[in-house]
Amino acid sequence: MRHTSSKLLTIALAFTVTNFFAASTAVAADLELALVIKNHMFEPSELKVPANQRIKLNIQNLDKTAEEFESHSMKKEKVIPAGGRAVIFLGPLKPGSYEFIGEFNPKTAKGVVIAE
Repeated sequence: MRHTSSKLLTIALAFTVTNFFAASTAVAADLELALVIKNHMFEPSELKVPANQRIKLNIQNLDKTAEEFESHSMKKEKVIPAGGRAVIFLGPLKPGSYEFIGEFNPKTAKGVVIAE
């Protein structure tokens, strides 16, 4: 009987570990979007995303100067070096508009995330 209990415990543990990793994989499957900084502007300047879903934003800076992605409404800021890349995770966002700017070039580097 003890051998059977040990087998059942091993099976239950294996099942639990498998479910844990399956759940972790589901969380890791964020929507990925690309944003480019070029000529001190964001391209695209408008990103439409599904509401209530986490977003992985891949940013590439093609300029020869650094830029800082900043959004007060999303509580995010990140410096992207000249010619560099960065990843920022957003959300999940409630439906609405969330503005962002390039802190080093706020007159030209502007954008908005629209969660629908």
